[in-house]
Amino acid sequence: MNFSKYEALLVALLAVVQFTVVLDFAVMAPLGAELIKALGISTHQFGILVSAYALSAGASGFLLAGFIDRFDRKQILLFMYVGFLLGTLFFALAPNYYLLMGARIVAGIFGGVMSGITFAIVTDYFRYEIRGRVMGFIQMAFSVSQILGIPLGLYLAHIWSWHIPFYFIVFIGLINFLLLIRYMKPIPSKRIPGVDSRYFQVIKRVFSNKNYLVAFSTTFFLATGGFILQPYITPHLVFDLHYAEDQLPLVFFSAGIATLIGSPIFGRISDSWGKYKLFVLGSLLAGVAILWFVNIPAGNIFMLALSFSLMMLFVSSRIISATAMMTAIPEAAERGAFMNINSAIQQSSGGIASILGGVILIEDADGKGFENFNVLVIITFVSIIICVLLMYRVNRIVEKKRIT
Repeated sequence: MNFSKYEALLVALLAVVQFTVVLDFAVMAPLGAELIKALGISTHQFGILVSAYALSAGASGFLLAGFIDRFDRKQILLFMYVGFLLGTLFFALAPNYYLLMGARIVAGIFGGVMSGITFAIVTDYFRYEIRGRVMGFIQMAFSVSQILGIPLGLYLAHIWSWHIPFYFIVFIGLINFLLLIRYMKPIPSKRIPGVDSRYFQVIKRVFSNKNYLVAFSTTFFLATGGFILQPYITPHLVFDLHYAEDQLPLVFFSAGIATLIGSPIFGRISDSWGKYKLFVLGSLLAGVAILWFVNIPAGNIFMLALSFSLMMLFVSSRIISATAMMTAIPEAAERGAFMNINSAIQQSSGGIASILGGVILIEDADGKGFENFNVLVIITFVSIIICVLLMYRVNRIVEKKRIT
């Protein structure tokens, strides 16, 4: 089934929203080595800087959850997008570590809930049978951030300063904001007459639903496995394996190409073959790719780029299939609340994992590298296994709900 012109436009606009939000967060990890040197901070402080966004996003998601279903989706999307762009602009202008921290918190408060709002819109507008395709296209935002955003951000940071990539994000976001105002149609509130919509009643209903709790626990381990390793990949490559920073754009560019090609394919496969089947296969292959990536010897940039590309490709398949399944869990009247709490849990657990990763990853005796990177890998593997088991329960809930 082909998308209509408006559906294609809506998916494109939502994908650009995701691109700017994802790039704002994702570019922090590749800029890790640059920020650590420029600000004279430790890896632990860098981990706190990364997690400040995630933790503030988590808090924001919980606070917004009780109100979001009262508003038109377009209105709440635009309001939060403005706050996110302002927070990113302040981050670009910040001259020191503490002002960076404050700006990062502002960006997190507004930007962290954008995924929840986006997925609520997708769930409102698209049937479950084609939702994998939609998620595949939106997931391409991550790919484009790898292909265009991160390499360009690293290049601009290398020739000018680390501030420039965030100006770039604000510029792209402003253009997309204007397009959303002009072309996106309103999506009215999904409130049901007679159902108590007071804040604490909404929160109580969400957290007393056993199916929702299964989904939330799955999201917790999904985020933990990703956030504990990813922010420290670049510092590991630069300080442990001694790759030059100007070599890293090639690695991220390669991964972006792989996921850009693979995301829409995985979206179609998840709809035709089965979302849980794809999740299991993607998890197994991601585990193999991670093991290969962390054992590539120093100096082999080609094999490093190939292994990292495969790792990100299979991680992408997990995200697409998992997100598509998650969207089928909530009832219509609680869809926004569920999506934002789910996003908040993702951000919060990711922030905690980032801090934990910074504590585990300590400088070696001579101060020229890091120890315990293998511990981060082990934790990632454990989370993958747990997620496969939990996602089985999510899939059973979805299938039972669709039958009834």
